Amino acid sequence: MEEVPRPAPVRGNQPYLHELVTVVAAPALALSGPDGQLTGAGATGVYLGDRRVLSRLVVTVDGREPVSVRGQPTGTADARFVGVARHLGDPGPDPTVVVERDRTAMPTGLRETVRLVSRARGPVSCTVAVELAADLAGIGEVKAGLATAAPGPAPDGSTAGTVRWADGGGGVQVALSPAPDCLDQGAGGQPPVIRADWAVTLPARGSWSATLEVSADGGADGAGVAAPPTRPLWRAPAVTAGDHRLPALVERGVADLAGLLASDPADRGDHFLTAGAPWYLTLFGRDSIWSARMALPLGTELAAGTLRTLARRQGTGTDAVTAEEPGKILHEVRGGRGGPVGTGRYYGTVDATPLWISLLHDAWRWGLPEAEVSALLPSLEAALGWLRDQAAGGFLRYADRTGRGLANQGWKDSHDSVQFADGTLAEPPIALCEVQGYAYAAALAGADLLEATGRPGAAGWRDWAAALRDRFRDRFWVDDPHGRYPAIALDGTGRPVDTVTSNIGHLLGCGLLDAEETDRVVRRLAAPDMDCGFGLRTMSSRSAGFNPLSYHGGSVWAHDTAIALRGLAAVGTDPARQAAAGLVRGLLAAGAAFDFRLPELHGGESAGAGRLPLAYPAACRPQAWSAASALVVLAAVLGLAPDVPAGRVVLRPLRPSPVGELTVRGLRVAGQPLDLRLTEAGEIEVLAAPAGLALDVHRGSSVLPG
Repeated sequence: MEEVPRPAPVRGNQPYLHELVTVVAAPALALSGPDGQLTGAGATGVYLGDRRVLSRLVVTVDGREPVSVRGQPTGTADARFVGVARHLGDPGPDPTVVVERDRTAMPTGLRETVRLVSRARGPVSCTVAVELAADLAGIGEVKAGLATAAPGPAPDGSTAGTVRWADGGGGVQVALSPAPDCLDQGAGGQPPVIRADWAVTLPARGSWSATLEVSADGGADGAGVAAPPTRPLWRAPAVTAGDHRLPALVERGVADLAGLLASDPADRGDHFLTAGAPWYLTLFGRDSIWSARMALPLGTELAAGTLRTLARRQGTGTDAVTAEEPGKILHEVRGGRGGPVGTGRYYGTVDATPLWISLLHDAWRWGLPEAEVSALLPSLEAALGWLRDQAAGGFLRYADRTGRGLANQGWKDSHDSVQFADGTLAEPPIALCEVQGYAYAAALAGADLLEATGRPGAAGWRDWAAALRDRFRDRFWVDDPHGRYPAIALDGTGRPVDTVTSNIGHLLGCGLLDAEETDRVVRRLAAPDMDCGFGLRTMSSRSAGFNPLSYHGGSVWAHDTAIALRGLAAVGTDPARQAAAGLVRGLLAAGAAFDFRLPELHGGESAGAGRLPLAYPAACRPQAWSAASALVVLAAVLGLAPDVPAGRVVLRPLRPSPVGELTVRGLRVAGQPLDLRLTEAGEIEVLAAPAGLALDVHRGSSVLPG
């Protein structure tokens, strides 16, 4: 197919998120400012199934908005907002009438309680009002800053205690308890604003409250996302450490994963992690896979659900618009009006398929039951077939030939993410360096699984991987005044794209590099142009295109840093251990700066005395693979690498421990607990271990439980 010229990217007004308070219980979420008001401006509102089901929820007292005192999340799904009604109560400077709002996201919508609390010495009378509106905008419209351009629906079927809107995509309702004294169904505005009033009289030191419940129908399942199970899918490990930041990061990260957890509408028993709030609260191939890989220390159930959910949607035909191909793992599923090509499934990703294979292999090594592995073997063979066909020209490449999909289809998918050191953008078709590493690892992983299950083809895939390694060595390595390193990519003419980027960190631990090449990559990543002290920059600060607040050109992504950390821990040399310890400290510093909820990405400025990392204003938070990065830190410090099929658990801890003494209880291997203590010097003591598995502890003694 002839390639369609791509129009120049348009600079939009994507809403900023960094000062918003988010509550999430997939597939629902709500965002507001610290004052708790949902105004419909920017991204504020209540969302369900890729739609903003409520765009306005504004509380006033006697027509005045309370003066905000504090607004903050109290959990992943909960937030509390406190304001004062300065015009009410006792005279004097001290506020005596407080407006409290307790907000809870639920998979079916939102519950909010508005409470008026008086500490005044005499009675207080006022009118409490709640203004409501629903624009039913698609998440794509909101993200593009276009949601206010279209009018919302008029209320339909409202009663004294219920306000309802409906359009072709389904209905939304707000139940009010107690029922308001007055319900004005035409308060003006676009979309139309409903105003509910309560006449409130409080005795001295009295209180009053009303509860609103927001629910919707006809949206969430269409986006490929259903509510998660009521039972917990995992238990958070109990962590204590000399560095208090690690337990806090793990606790918050695991809690956020629970808020992002969803079920497959096709089989509610299978669960996966949605990518992030608010833009990506849906099934994402790459993101959901990496998050499940990182979360394997919690058990294999999440990985199994992710694998099966994606296998059900594995490509079977060829479609240029959706980029579907036989055996290919999809990029995302969208309902409403979201996604690169509108609604439905989009397959425009070059890396999800090899990563799916590696997740199956990793889950198998962590103890995924044999029957569950066997059931996924047809999907494995289809994925390997896609890998073989797509790399027939020597490397795994991508190009959007429709002009409607993503220009870049690796994890750095912004339009300017693949550029030469002089800032020139690479032209497709593009072969990314880390994708070749993923393909190499997937070929070997596939070979291991085929061999272990008695299926043919293992030797051929090992030969395929060896040939890819040779081609990579011949084509990707480039030089600059600081030495040799792998280019980020080959462009459409086969020319190496010579920017130094974090992509090379994904090559560590996959087997594609020899010892000398590994050492070169380790040293490049540890240099100050890459390690900024708050994590790994996506692009070297020496590059012409470097911008610490660009999406992929110098910012820091927690998951990207965690993947490099994972690889560094597997290398095991002294330079690699030192570089790994530096990244551990950087992630912990960044976590502390963001209240231990690592955002999707943050600024790549250099750390220094008294400096904190800058927020990237449009970053999702929470984000699944950022939250799961806390578990990568934990596993890397312990050097934890199970191999259940081989009957062992390998422990290669970082020495000395970059987090001081560490105790972890409640890790899961083969469905059984693994409890460990690590001394500050890096010696392991085993407190509890899975039955039937040998412990392979590198250096030092292993004290087995009595």
